[in-house]
Amino acid sequence: MRWSRMEWRTLAVWVLLGMLAGGVTLSAAYKVGVGRADCTGPSVEITFMGYAQLTQRGTGIHLRQYARSYVIEDEEGARVVFVSVDAGMMGHAVKRDVLAVLQKKYGELYTHANVVISGSHTHSTPGGFLMYLLYDLTSLGFVPETFNALVHGIAQSVIRAHNNMVEARIYAAETEVLGANINRSPSAYENNPPEERAQYRHNVDKTLVQLQFVHARDGTPFGAINWYAVHPTSMNNTNRLVSSDNVGLAAIMLEQERNPGALVGKGEFVGAFASSNLGDSSPNINGPKCEKTGLPCDVLTSSCPAGAGACFASGPGRDMYESTQIVAERLYRAASGLLAAGGAGGAGEAREVTGPVRFVHQYVDMTTAETVHFDRATRSAVRVRGCLPAMGYSFAAGTTDGPGAFDFQQGTITDNVLWNAVRDFIAEPTQDDKECQAPKPILLATGRARFPYDWQPKAVPTQLLLVGDFAMAAVPGEFTTMAGRRMRGAVARASVAAGGRDLQVVVAGLSNMYTSYITTPEEYEIQRYEGASTLYGPHTLTLYLEQYGKLVGAVVRNESVPAGPSPPYEDDKQISLTTGVIFDSHPLGKDFGEVKLQPEPAYDRGGTVSAVFIAGNPRNNLMHDKSFFTVEQLQPDGTWSVVATDANWETRFRWERTSTILGFSDIEFSWTIGANTAPGTYRIRHFGYYRYILGGIYPYVGATNTFSVN
Repeated sequence: MRWSRMEWRTLAVWVLLGMLAGGVTLSAAYKVGVGRADCTGPSVEITFMGYAQLTQRGTGIHLRQYARSYVIEDEEGARVVFVSVDAGMMGHAVKRDVLAVLQKKYGELYTHANVVISGSHTHSTPGGFLMYLLYDLTSLGFVPETFNALVHGIAQSVIRAHNNMVEARIYAAETEVLGANINRSPSAYENNPPEERAQYRHNVDKTLVQLQFVHARDGTPFGAINWYAVHPTSMNNTNRLVSSDNVGLAAIMLEQERNPGALVGKGEFVGAFASSNLGDSSPNINGPKCEKTGLPCDVLTSSCPAGAGACFASGPGRDMYESTQIVAERLYRAASGLLAAGGAGGAGEAREVTGPVRFVHQYVDMTTAETVHFDRATRSAVRVRGCLPAMGYSFAAGTTDGPGAFDFQQGTITDNVLWNAVRDFIAEPTQDDKECQAPKPILLATGRARFPYDWQPKAVPTQLLLVGDFAMAAVPGEFTTMAGRRMRGAVARASVAAGGRDLQVVVAGLSNMYTSYITTPEEYEIQRYEGASTLYGPHTLTLYLEQYGKLVGAVVRNESVPAGPSPPYEDDKQISLTTGVIFDSHPLGKDFGEVKLQPEPAYDRGGTVSAVFIAGNPRNNLMHDKSFFTVEQLQPDGTWSVVATDANWETRFRWERTSTILGFSDIEFSWTIGANTAPGTYRIRHFGYYRYILGGIYPYVGATNTFSVN
């Protein structure tokens, strides 16, 4: 009997379905490696990067910083790397030195072109690593401890991902997350064209986009990158404990779910919540209120009447800790649901990503860039250009997530003679600068300021990573909601116009370098904080849209692009006013690690255990992939098992220098006992290092009395 072609096709379909049902591995399109490493900077005595307040100097740890890396290679051997870091943003010099570490091990396998390093934008981690004066100013200049911790941790996370490469399949999924963000500059957003705004239901992006990595052998997920547009500013500017904030906690929650029994920061599954176009997106969803009256602030200026206090946004919790946990929980549950829905069998909403891996990178001098822009007012095409960097008056006003100093207001489009005199003493803008930046009144002509080194970047990195039809537009700053929407649309259209695939595009924010904000030209006109912080003038976004269109066209046509003008090397010009640890000491008759305040003998679940130790300065050793404290449970065989570290949400430690002259320090450690904590006998151990007055750094260990949990 001879079978027809249709019968052979039917048989083939049934065989394929049988293989899927029987769990037989199909050929994988990619090799993927994931890795995670601790990159926590100095947790005490260093100012945090984000709110730009000298008073916000670290006193301990709530959540540690982690770098999470994903190495993706296609069948032809083309390889890209995406890294999400629990940091305020990313610096060019940090990436440069990370690549130097990787190239020493792997040659030219990893370069500026195929590696993206993106900061999550938490405002509660140490600063001093960007090497541009305006950004490092409130950290008292360059802080080598912060810089080196980031370089070491990021490089280690990529090395671990490199060593963990497995056959994998990749899926993309998305879902809507409500109750996690609001637009903090709605008056600027409303200035975008009505017909454009009508295309969207919300004035912030509510879509969480997830890239899933699953084992080819059985479809088990071993990694995920989640992009969601929200500022990690649930922890406000009064916080002085290192924290990865809402997105960092969401990552911990997802990893703990997928790595049952593992300590925080450990386990095979690596899940990141990376930054996107979060420029005007706030997690403080209760909205801005006047501090003393509780009444709404002025919508345009975010100001309050005299005597009503500052304008702050908060929520959704009763305090910043509860707000962080609520937003994190909503993000985590959305991401967890996408993973649980499945990708390996197509049972959920995920679609498989297939196709080659591609990448392109180019430096652009934004101060000399030009392009053509369609002017809506004149209905004609006009030539526009970038400006020398400058910050507007509304920059000094801060945001509703963290108001600034003095009496500056958002929405300011007129200057002030007194402040102009201060500005001109630092660096005086030319008439051309003023015309180029208009309607922004220039408060700081940062592009003209060169002492003691550059205040803000001029040459910036632009970069695209493509995995099949999934594109990551790595941008060196904070795109607002509509700016990000325009970027996604421009990249997708440019791909089709060049003869390529219709791309799913995510904006990977705060990548490779930090250049403050990027608004639409219409938002720029309103001069809210984001517009005042858009460095290169009203057409900054216009120039970026043109540039990323060129990049995707080059990728589709398989063309190379010139490297462009790289940022200057200014490491040798850095100034640091942060003093190191001189020495540590302890009271007479005492020793490091001794317990000054013991826990109570017994606690119920829900209670908080506290202990105070005589300590050295935590800056003596940052304890990467270790812990300053462990909570340990006594086992039946007499051994102790670690159940929590200083990386857990339930733990906090605060360090205090009790005598600067004598070098005395205390550390208070607390652990809130969770509802699922097993009854038993526990203790707390402290691990630290002290600096001897005659030289050398030495370890010590201390332990509390035991206590019971009922």
